[in-house]
Amino acid sequence: MARRTKEEAQQTREQLIDAAEIVFHRKGVAQTSLNEIALEAGLTRGAFYWHFKNKQEIFKAMLDRQMAPLEELGPITDESDETDPLAHLRESLLFVIRELEQDPRRRRVYEIVFQKCEMTAQNEPMGTLLRQSILVGSDRMRVSFNNAIKQKQVPANLDIDSAITHLHVQITGIIYLWLLLPDKFDLQTQATRMIDLFFDQLPEHFLRDYV
Repeated sequence: MARRTKEEAQQTREQLIDAAEIVFHRKGVAQTSLNEIALEAGLTRGAFYWHFKNKQEIFKAMLDRQMAPLEELGPITDESDETDPLAHLRESLLFVIRELEQDPRRRRVYEIVFQKCEMTAQNEPMGTLLRQSILVGSDRMRVSFNNAIKQKQVPANLDIDSAITHLHVQITGIIYLWLLLPDKFDLQTQATRMIDLFFDQLPEHFLRDYV
């Protein structure tokens, strides 16, 4: 009986996150009320508060669920003795691109983040969550680049901070452009070309003047 209750609670939680995605996407994060999320889920406001304290918590749950498949790749990317860390970093990036292009729900979350999360004072907690998400991604990249140095895939004087910044800009930029103009180019094809060009240039164009 306890197991059933736990499963039902988890189902209700997922139901609320689904509803939040729908309403966030329809109205924007700032204009969405907790009551609207509960109504969309077919639940009471009390049910919402059983699982989440506020809009920030359910927004974080939405982001965490979005990141879950990528986290499964974490142990592969983060192993210090990985023989080909750059290849696994590349695959992690392309995995995100494929999932975004093929999964309408994942695309909806990206559209919320890029287009529906107004950076107002009210939404500042959400802005903090987004910044934290970027920093987590940066940490993953840093581990991969450090491992690539250990495996001598790139020179020891690789400017890791610069490489991370450029990679963020390229991935974020192409996703943002595709969300605005999805019919103008094939995301997976163009992202693959862009990522491969980045890694081809990495050993020569992102170096410090000292070791």
